[in-house]
Amino acid sequence: MPWDFETDPDFQKEIDWMNEFVRQEVEPLDHVLGSPWNIHDPRFATLVRPLQRIVKERQLWACHLGPELGGRGYGQVKLALMNEVLGRSNFGPIVFGCQAPDSGNAEILAHYGTEAQKRRWLEPLLNNDIVSCFAMTEPQGGADPQVFTTEAKRDGDDWLITGQKWFASNARYAAFFIVMAVTDTQVSAYEGMSMFVVSAGTPGLSIVRNIANGDDAEATHAYLDFNRVRVPAEALLGPEGKAFEVAQVRLGGGRVHHAMRVIGQAQMALDALCERALSRSTQGSRLADKQMVQEKIADSWIELEQFRLLVMRTAWRIDKYGDYRKVRKDIAAVKAAMPKVLHDIAARALQVHGSIGVSQEMPFAGLINRSFQMALADGPTEVHKVTVAKQLLRGYRATEALFPAYHRPTAAAAAQAKLLSALE
Repeated sequence: MPWDFETDPDFQKEIDWMNEFVRQEVEPLDHVLGSPWNIHDPRFATLVRPLQRIVKERQLWACHLGPELGGRGYGQVKLALMNEVLGRSNFGPIVFGCQAPDSGNAEILAHYGTEAQKRRWLEPLLNNDIVSCFAMTEPQGGADPQVFTTEAKRDGDDWLITGQKWFASNARYAAFFIVMAVTDTQVSAYEGMSMFVVSAGTPGLSIVRNIANGDDAEATHAYLDFNRVRVPAEALLGPEGKAFEVAQVRLGGGRVHHAMRVIGQAQMALDALCERALSRSTQGSRLADKQMVQEKIADSWIELEQFRLLVMRTAWRIDKYGDYRKVRKDIAAVKAAMPKVLHDIAARALQVHGSIGVSQEMPFAGLINRSFQMALADGPTEVHKVTVAKQLLRGYRATEALFPAYHRPTAAAAAQAKLLSALE
């Protein structure tokens, strides 16, 4: 079979351009602006919109979407290479029109939205004229749908939504919310939940408080309260009772895209680790000459390259099969491996930088915090490890024999029986 690790030369030119553009034009935004989703900040129009226009002219805007939605329809391998670059900057994704949760919400609307929902929400979302919120997890149960209590009940031609959502992304800036709620308590959580589109400002919907994550510039995750929030029947997104089917449109790709961007963040930490090791001396020699520092550098590079290959292979398999279900084990493995890679490389960089490494003047503590966020976002690491194990075990069968075939005496007896005639 063909086996190739090279990038198409024409696409490599685009990646090279992106590298330079992100480093020179986009990364400085991280030090000047607050949240990338605060499109209402007048400085956003001054500093970000011109960069977005350049990206659109270059035809690199929202490349995860098909041409019918204004994108390039790139497969996951190309997106992986792009997202490595975008992961270097908080503003990278929004400058290129692929920021979460908007990218996933746009895919949901494209797949399941009615024509009216698409006209009202999808086009402005794709243009980044608005941003959105995905409200799924709850304060009492995290991401476990079996204990969700937010409920939507029919009231004539409307639905009344009551309950609370936790860590809802970018709620303070969102024009609309995609909300998961229980609509049938008589069946399992996987059959009795539905998805709704709720407009910001709908009476009864309020932000209890905004929550900052680590060293985020602004508190952008929200604790939401739904107090008999009335929405029309047309607010239902997808079929009733099919919330999990709808959610999978965004979750599979989202998990891989998170991993792609983590590669860029871990690479930044490794770059800083190497530069620091070459720049500082102690006990008569450079840090780079100390074997324990060399071990940190070597371990970091090996772990990052292993993870990158796993991500790229998973992206390739998604492109090959066109079915996330067939790549479920791979995606779960990527999701489970991702936080540890980022944590360990950032921690080594922090250690080698000494006291300045633990301060807010360096990004390492923030990256370590982000590694824990990555261990929780889109499902906790433990759940994904269970998925990997279950999927892997499907390829094996239990033995009914007293001793397994790989038992040495048993294997030797079988080998002798097979080769007896040749030996004689």
